[in-house]
Amino acid sequence: MKNIIDNINKAFDHRIRLGIMSILMVNEYADFKMLKEMLGVTDGNLASHVKALEKEEYIRIEKQFIERKPNTRYSVTKNGKVAFEKHIEALEKLIKK
Repeated sequence: MKNIIDNINKAFDHRIRLGIMSILMVNEYADFKMLKEMLGVTDGNLASHVKALEKEEYIRIEKQFIERKPNTRYSVTKNGKVAFEKHIEALEKLIKK
């Protein structure tokens, strides 16, 4: 029998990473300020979690300038979308057991 928690992804264990992915799954992209405000986290805390998700290649980071001000925005990758959907599905199965 398959272990019920096999598809729970360690990369999404932290509530901030879960929040980042949830926001990006329903939006084409989100910038740093938007994520920070929606999640209520500090700059450093958010930066470390997006770095971890980028390392796993679950999110894409784009840096640009808007009216001479730096802007960093994030979007979910195809691999990130698949991994997050599997994670959510595994959580739903666990809850139903």
